[in-house]
Amino acid sequence: MSEPVASKDSPYAVEAKAGEKYFWCACGRSAGQPFCDGAHKGTGLGPKVFTAEQDETLYLCGCRRTRTPPFCDGTHSRL
Repeated sequence: MSEPVASKDSPYAVEAKAGEKYFWCACGRSAGQPFCDGAHKGTGLGPKVFTAEQDETLYLCGCRRTRTPPFCDGTHSRL
């Protein structure tokens, strides 16, 4: 299994829509960050799937070290 790679050293701000399903890139290799494009194939990693509970701005992890995937928990500020 491969380790995830940081795609950014800060979070991605995403305007989420209530009831929509999202596929957060957990490997960091997707060209369509912060969402999965299938680039994880062969890494042993897969996307984190979640559904937005309401219309809101979500901050999705870019460093791939959060303890609350897919959401940023500030870990990037300690790397």
